[in-house]
Amino acid sequence: MDISQLSRRFHVNAERGSAKNFPVFLHSVRGKRVAVIADPNTVRYAEPVLGAMKGEGCDVSLFVFPDPEPVADRAAIETARSFAGGKEYLLAVGSGTMNDVAKYAGHLSGIPCGVFATAPSMDGFTSGVAALIEDGFKITRPAQTVRDVLIDTEVLASAPRIMLGAGVGDIFAKYCCLADWRLSARLTGEEYNEEAADMMGSALRACADSVPDLIAGGKRGAEKLMDALLVSGYAMVVAGSSRPASGAEHHMSHFLEMDFLRRGERIPLHGVKVGLGTAVSLYLYHTLKTRPAFEGCEIAYEEAEKLPSPEYVLNVLGSFGCPTRFSELGIGEETFRDMLENAYKIRDRFTVLNLYCTRGLMTEEVIEELSGRFFR
Repeated sequence: MDISQLSRRFHVNAERGSAKNFPVFLHSVRGKRVAVIADPNTVRYAEPVLGAMKGEGCDVSLFVFPDPEPVADRAAIETARSFAGGKEYLLAVGSGTMNDVAKYAGHLSGIPCGVFATAPSMDGFTSGVAALIEDGFKITRPAQTVRDVLIDTEVLASAPRIMLGAGVGDIFAKYCCLADWRLSARLTGEEYNEEAADMMGSALRACADSVPDLIAGGKRGAEKLMDALLVSGYAMVVAGSSRPASGAEHHMSHFLEMDFLRRGERIPLHGVKVGLGTAVSLYLYHTLKTRPAFEGCEIAYEEAEKLPSPEYVLNVLGSFGCPTRFSELGIGEETFRDMLENAYKIRDRFTVLNLYCTRGLMTEEVIEELSGRFFR
């Protein structure tokens, strides 16, 4: 898969290079007024980019959010929007939060934006939405798509291992969300987009094949992971929704995010929570034959046969130092059990969790079984 060629189809400059050598990007901002945002962890990567832009005659300003773990809330958006006032371009240096802040602030300000990716930790780089915190809730808002994604593979490969694991967790989620989508298409008649599913499936397989290299600290593994994360955004554009990238595992993650927000605590990395949710979804699929039969169960059994084991996912996550039990996230067992029974209500979307909860399969015995395997 040629990610640069694919990106051009979606009018994104996904450019591989180094902080001082992104010729397509640097030519596009030559002589312009540019705002750059970063946080205390990513600002060290901003300095070479600033120097390169100044060398192209850009009037560059840098703002560093004081919090080492900023959140994409109204205050952050307004800060970025105000800082970008009068500028012609907004560049984020970072990953999830910085990317969301830039996309939404740029959207509100009417100026193009881009991101210098410092970690391949999530799949929102090329999506047309931003995940924001509003009034204690996680809200997805329409936003502009970035014009540029600047990729230095050495930087990505050297990212904190837990962030690499989070990216893998977000990509491994596609095993389940694609199965959920196929299951829904066959059981409920939901529209299924073959092109979007095939794009995501191919990127998933390429990423999975390169995981050993990523675990060993190789640049090829980081490259394939980043490719898959970019393709995830493109697949969502093709599908017209997040269906190719989000299923029951994401609903579990969103349910827990709201719990953390209610308690006023920092939210663990998205891909870490999604990876754990993926393990639960895989287990639900693989144990369907041990549950009471239901209408269409043979179709669900077929889908289960295509999926890896939950142990495989947990072992890979553990190799990056990611939590492998929900209790390690800092939630109580009652919250975990509540998630199993109610996370499917987060969105009107048919998934394996929806199947269990609406077909009478999520019994107290199953919840106890899941608690023993994935919480304690």
